[in-house]
Amino acid sequence: MARHLVVRALIGVGVMWGVVTLVFLLLRAAPGDPARLLLGPAATQTQIDEQRHQLGLDRPVAAQYGAWISRVVRGDLGTSIATGRPVRTMLAEAWPATALLVTLSLLLSYVLGILLALVQANVSGSRTDTSLSVASVTLYAMPSYWLAVVLVLVFAYWLRVFPAFGATGLDAEFLTPVGRVADRVRHLALPLLTLTLIGMGGIARYVRGALVDLQGSQFLVVARAKGLSKESVLLRHALPNALIPVLILLGLSLPALFSGAVFVEAIFAWPGVGRLLVAAVQARDYPVVLAATTISAGLVVLGSLVADGLVVLADPRLRDTAHG
Repeated sequence: MARHLVVRALIGVGVMWGVVTLVFLLLRAAPGDPARLLLGPAATQTQIDEQRHQLGLDRPVAAQYGAWISRVVRGDLGTSIATGRPVRTMLAEAWPATALLVTLSLLLSYVLGILLALVQANVSGSRTDTSLSVASVTLYAMPSYWLAVVLVLVFAYWLRVFPAFGATGLDAEFLTPVGRVADRVRHLALPLLTLTLIGMGGIARYVRGALVDLQGSQFLVVARAKGLSKESVLLRHALPNALIPVLILLGLSLPALFSGAVFVEAIFAWPGVGRLLVAAVQARDYPVVLAATTISAGLVVLGSLVADGLVVLADPRLRDTAHG
C-alpha cells in the first residue's frame, strides 16, 4: 500500500508541475500588462518599462520561469505585484475563510446527500424517487455562480433574510460576542448553501445509484430472507458497501469544492482564497495567481491520494492486494 501511494504521489507531483507550468505560460501569453495596470493609464512608456524591469518582466520567459521554480522549491511564493505584500502572508490570511466554507459544505453535502439517497433507495422506482432524482440532477448540473446569483436574488433582495456580501456586517465590532457569531452565521449562510446544494445533488446521485445496483446482491437477499426490515437492510448491509465508490468521490470533492468556491467567494465577496484569486487575475498579479494555482493542484493530488488510501482501507480485497 505504501509503495502504491508513493508511486501515486510521484505521479501527482508531475501533474502539479505540468499544471503550474501551463498556467505560467498562459499568464504570459494572456493580454494585459501588470506594470501598466499597476501604474495606471497616466503612466508614460518610460515609467512602464522601468516598472517592468523592476518586476523582472522584461527578462526572457524561460529565465522568469526558472527563477519562479527556484523560489517555489525554496518555499518562497514571491511578492504580490498589486499590493507589494508577500504572497504567503496574503494566502495565510485568506485561507481560514475558505477552509471554513469548504469544510462545512463538504460535511453538509455528504450528510444530506447520503440521507437523500437512502430515502430514494427506500422508495426506488416510485414517483417520489423520480422527483428527487430530477431535483438532485438539476442541482448537480447548476453552475455555482448561477445558483449563487439566484440565492442572492431570492434571500437577500426579495425576502431580505440574509446579507448578500461580505463575512461580517459593518457594525460587527459593536455587537456582543453572541451577536458577532450570529452575524457571521448569517453572512456564511448563502455561500454555504450554494456549495452544499450542488454537492448534495451529486453525492445523492452517486449513493442512490450504488444502493440500487446492490439490490439484487446475494448478501442482501440473504439479509432480507432473515426477516430484516427494508430500512435495516439498507442501513446495515447495503450502505457500507455502497460507500466504497463514494470514498473516491470524497477525495475528489476537495479540489472540486475549492474550484467552485472561487466563483462563490467572488460573488458573495467572501474574504477567502477564491476572491483573492479572482482579484489577482484581474490585476494580472502573476505571483498570487501561480501560488493559488499551485495550492489548487496540490489539493487535487492530495484528494486523489486520500481517496486511494480510503478505498484500500475500506475494501479488504484491495488491502490484501496492496500488502501482497
